[in-house]
Amino acid sequence: METDSTTTSTTVHDDRPELRRLREGKILGGVATGLSHYLDIDLSVVRIAFVVLGVMGGIAVPLYVAAWLLVPEEGEDTAIADDLLAHIRAS
Repeated sequence: METDSTTTSTTVHDDRPELRRLREGKILGGVATGLSHYLDIDLSVVRIAFVVLGVMGGIAVPLYVAAWLLVPEEGEDTAIADDLLAHIRAS
């Protein structure tokens, strides 16, 4: 009995936009605006969530900074962290 060695891969196509930090409507780095656009929820809900997380345990600041470093800004191909690592490697 022969077995077929080919595998089938399935690709899930999501209608969501790419996660990007948006320039329009931003206050600091565009993280909340990008997240609200990506999740298709009101911007106020995301900002309130950041405030609540900040007050309840302070986790909002590290999360915001991580997203600011790791999520590319709209119109850019790379994130700030990618640019910093490329600069360090080139040195």
